[in-house]
Amino acid sequence: MGIMIIFLFGSETFQSRQKLNQIISQYQTKHKTGLNLQRLDFKENELSSLKETAETQAMFKEKKLIIIENALAKNPIWQKELLDYLKKSDLKNTPETMLVFYEKELAGPKGDLFKFLTQKPVLAQEFKVLIGAKLENWIRQETKQEGKIISPEAIRKLAAEAGNDLWRLAGEIKKLAAFSGQKPVISEQDISLLVKPRIETNIFATIDALARRDKKTALKLLHQHLEKQDDVIYLLTMFIYQFRNLLQLKDLVDKGTPFYQLAQKTKLHPFVIKKSWEQIKNFSLEGLKKIYQKLLDLDLEIKTGRIEAKTALDIFLMTI
Repeated sequence: MGIMIIFLFGSETFQSRQKLNQIISQYQTKHKTGLNLQRLDFKENELSSLKETAETQAMFKEKKLIIIENALAKNPIWQKELLDYLKKSDLKNTPETMLVFYEKELAGPKGDLFKFLTQKPVLAQEFKVLIGAKLENWIRQETKQEGKIISPEAIRKLAAEAGNDLWRLAGEIKKLAAFSGQKPVISEQDISLLVKPRIETNIFATIDALARRDKKTALKLLHQHLEKQDDVIYLLTMFIYQFRNLLQLKDLVDKGTPFYQLAQKTKLHPFVIKKSWEQIKNFSLEGLKKIYQKLLDLDLEIKTGRIEAKTALDIFLMTI
């Protein structure tokens, strides 16, 4: 069998990245060494990198998988050189080799390289932004994967609050499933309580301050939220959600998981991964477990009326 070329592109990057990760996962299942899996980002690499990677003999006679990102972000002259190489080199006759072209953005006019990658025998798949019934169905299916049911009213409200950013929606659904406990159905009221129209960057700033053991700044940032009349329960929920993320990421990193696999394994928004990556360096795994348990205890005390919510948040920040 000759070379196989796959082209994944489109403005909906959550699904395209899922597809890319699925291809990689299936490859790794069959080829355990991982020595013949290579990733090239042409924002940093040149054509010579592809030539060297593609023409080097595969180790252990395994199939070779080469992931190529941002090839279409290059100038037209460079793209023509790549296209000529793909057409004229012996690469097309190389057995057991797979090239996967992955493009997040397609700016400017589509040239000959794009035409080549969208015609047979290349396997091309475009991922478009989901709207309307397709978006609602995606929300329904994603919630089902988390072991929950979501009401039609909740689907519409979630789509209205979070838009059609699937990266964010996946994180919100995971959060909603986690905090629904034994309740099987996610309701419109759950969306009102837990989902806000945007990611609260000040929550990350507050946790950054806690990581530096700067309680004064952390308290200042917290009270800025309170002065804006932000819901106290929502703030506590965001702390629980983010420390749960930190705990999950810290556990994976301590087990040797590389950075580029964290989004695949956790399904967290890249923004959350990036911010959390710096934060976990300042906490031990055991320390995060204790903080997370403290938050859960405070949440229970608030819900049972044993402590006032604002007081609980102040106690939490002062005891970290």
